[in-house]
Amino acid sequence: MSELKPRWDIFCTVVDNYGDIGVTWRLARQLVAEHALPVRLWVDDLRAFERICPEIDINVAQQFQQGVEVRHWPSEWLHTEAADVVIAAFACQLPSDYMDAMAEREKPPLWMNLDYLSAEDWVIGCHGLPSVKYKTVQKFFFFPGFQPGTGGLLRERGLLERRRQFQLDAQAQRTFLQGLGIDRAEGAQLISLFAYENAGLASWLDVLAADSQPTHLLVPEGRVLGDVAQWLDVETLSVGAIHVRHSLTVQVLPFVRQDQYDHLLWCCDFNAVRGEDSFVRAQWAGRPMLWHIYQQDEDIHLDKLDAFLALYTKGLSPAAAEAMNGLWRAWSAGQPIGEHWLASRKHWPELQGNAEKWCLEQGLQADLAAALVQFYLNWI
Repeated sequence: MSELKPRWDIFCTVVDNYGDIGVTWRLARQLVAEHALPVRLWVDDLRAFERICPEIDINVAQQFQQGVEVRHWPSEWLHTEAADVVIAAFACQLPSDYMDAMAEREKPPLWMNLDYLSAEDWVIGCHGLPSVKYKTVQKFFFFPGFQPGTGGLLRERGLLERRRQFQLDAQAQRTFLQGLGIDRAEGAQLISLFAYENAGLASWLDVLAADSQPTHLLVPEGRVLGDVAQWLDVETLSVGAIHVRHSLTVQVLPFVRQDQYDHLLWCCDFNAVRGEDSFVRAQWAGRPMLWHIYQQDEDIHLDKLDAFLALYTKGLSPAAAEAMNGLWRAWSAGQPIGEHWLASRKHWPELQGNAEKWCLEQGLQADLAAALVQFYLNWI
């Protein structure tokens, strides 16, 4: 592999809320750092990219960041030589000139559609199959997933051991939290909240505020802030704001870079996340979690939610599984979740053990970057 040095191009159209750029940026960095591959990451929205990588210069069309060549994807495409491996992230449409450049190569490139993450059974049957063809260039489906026979999940080398060591080091956690201006009260449970707008939030905050155990709720900048502000009965919430309502402390955090967000998830006792990138990172945290899946037409997202829950709750007792299913489904439907939260708390030690067990089981599979590289090696 090191002798061939195939060039990789990854194309990302930033469609919604940083998940697509989050996934492709992690993948590009890992291919460079762990597989010594030359990688170009084509991004059509550098401003969104800047939120998770502040070093990005949004006014520069070509730059290197952490070993990755970052290229702005222009509205009017200029002729560029096609790479040996081409990844269209999340079914984005490649520029027609670039597709012609792929077809003009003496040896056509490996062209893959890196699809959305799903736990549905059909993914295993479709993973790795040929898709459409453009002239001489064949495209293949590549599905991330949770089961053998899929492409696995993004996981950097040594990630789980670094996470374990961090969670064993109380001082390291305090130092990290203090760096974000977080002063965790003794005995308070720490919860992170990263979600889309959700009408069911108020019932959860009501329960947390009335609880005998104090809660420190950390809310990174994002779409759910409006609902939090409404519950607090304040006009707006800005970074650094701290509000206390009985047992509940709410603190607004800045949008942080990816490695900082990982550490935030590792510090928390419970993580509410959304989309795809933060969903996977919360699983690597090994802590109980709640997923706000992105809503799709005709509620097909609920099929994805149920498929994941079937796998994730498989090892739980019937009562604990019922509590988790109720919590997740109500949350993604925008329904009140206060009672579901109380039901889940009755099974807390079991949910904690299940989260860590699930994390370690997923860690036994090949990671997504390694699976992509192996797919290329098998293809050539």
